[in-house]
Amino acid sequence: MDELRRIEQRLEQRFKKALRDYRLISEGDHVLVALSGGKDSLYLLEALAKRSRVHIPAFTVSAVHVRMENVPYESDTSYLESFCERLGVRLHLATTSFDASTDRRHSPCFLCSWNRRKQIFNLAQELGCQKIALGHHQDDILHTALMNTVFEGRFSSMPVALKMRKMPVTLIRPLALCREQDIKAYAEAHEYQRQKKLCPYEHDTQRQRIAEFFQSIEALNPEARYSIWHALERDGKLVED
Repeated sequence: MDELRRIEQRLEQRFKKALRDYRLISEGDHVLVALSGGKDSLYLLEALAKRSRVHIPAFTVSAVHVRMENVPYESDTSYLESFCERLGVRLHLATTSFDASTDRRHSPCFLCSWNRRKQIFNLAQELGCQKIALGHHQDDILHTALMNTVFEGRFSSMPVALKMRKMPVTLIRPLALCREQDIKAYAEAHEYQRQKKLCPYEHDTQRQRIAEFFQSIEALNPEARYSIWHALERDGKLVED
């Protein structure tokens, strides 16, 4: 078995395990995938679209791509449209913007994310979706746990499943057990198209520095990711009702 096939099998197994162990999708669900155009959300959409054809459970998949007018973070929407069409998924396009000068308390990354999420939540309610799927993988979740511990003094992270209190929608992260390096290898092998321009704030964040810190932790102890993950599970930080 070649290396690519091993990666594909590992991703599929961990994807299905996350769906099963965290009960992320139920019969009759309409799942809206937040499609940024990056490798993670593209793989997430592909995995969910393929899984929906199994019909156990039976669920529907749609996708939404939100464009930010005032940030030069440009995705090729024609590529996203063809990608979705090939998978048999309907793609919705939305456009929004934000003014960083009106809120000095939060970073541009926070404001951009908040406004994107607002568009996604609104569309999910319009479409009657029960679930919103986000492309965060295990590395993202572990990095967030470290950030919250180091900078905020609390041990918590992005939950694999989060039921919203103000609307009948649950956020799910089906790639929670998948490693970033596997998704990256899959995306390169299958020639996922990269976005045209990178966000100007992308590498100027605490998250980037925490990612580098996590690499040094794994160099010290290759099992560190599993230790942190099990601690999050034990403390009930990965599922919030």
